[in-house]
Amino acid sequence: MSLDPADLVPSHFRWSFDRGVGTITLDRPQRKNPLTFDSYAELRDLFCELKHTPEVRCIVFAGAGGNFCSGGDVHEIIGPLTRMDDAGLNQFTAMTGDLVRAMRDCPQPIVAAIDGVCAGAGAIIAMASDLRLAAPSAKTAFLFTRVGLSGADMGACAILPRIIGHGRAAELLFTGRSMSAEEGERWGFFGRIVADVHAEAEALARQLADGPVQAHYMTKRQLDAEWHVSIETALDMEAEAQAECMKTNDFRRAYEAFAAKRRPDFKGD
Repeated sequence: MSLDPADLVPSHFRWSFDRGVGTITLDRPQRKNPLTFDSYAELRDLFCELKHTPEVRCIVFAGAGGNFCSGGDVHEIIGPLTRMDDAGLNQFTAMTGDLVRAMRDCPQPIVAAIDGVCAGAGAIIAMASDLRLAAPSAKTAFLFTRVGLSGADMGACAILPRIIGHGRAAELLFTGRSMSAEEGERWGFFGRIVADVHAEAEALARQLADGPVQAHYMTKRQLDAEWHVSIETALDMEAEAQAECMKTNDFRRAYEAFAAKRRPDFKGD
């Protein structure tokens, strides 16, 4: 059953929708946008619901007030975790992993607009996004070891090495140090550094939303699915995926536009 984007009304962050682009904005700027138990759960639920919201074609993930996200709230998450029993701890860590799983499972490409502080769970959210743009002010830190926790948090040991390489990921996860915007761009974590990261992220999301949506969905699915298979298997998977895309009306429209020497008008079907 399809959901209307207007029905997605979260309580713990801002949500807006305009012509195919949904924007999530963490909005606790006075604390650099930390997460709480409730916002974790609500983000997880929103990304699960996006699988059933076809009008949303692309997502922008941002923070308010010049920072992206400072991670789990020290007083509302970290403190309570020190007093939690085994069952509670396991429930919490499973939920945080479910957020990353939901981000990867939702078909829409996710564009992260990173400025200022991007730390802990905030760095994980950036990592789990499909595309990342940085403001010059961006400082990204997987700082779990600095609070006595493993760098193996929310899929970081699996996903981060695939983005920046094993050695660089190991350094960030062991030391918890900040990665500057310039370093992140050089290492491939950020696609590019831009002056107005929010405007550029919206423009990129608009470009994707106006493009061949089913083809974008297939690309996201295969980028994840092919992590775990041999090249031979990947070739077979991509042959099947591309054949599916060749059945779409957007593929036909692209051919007709090319033949007529005009730009295609993709409809997403």
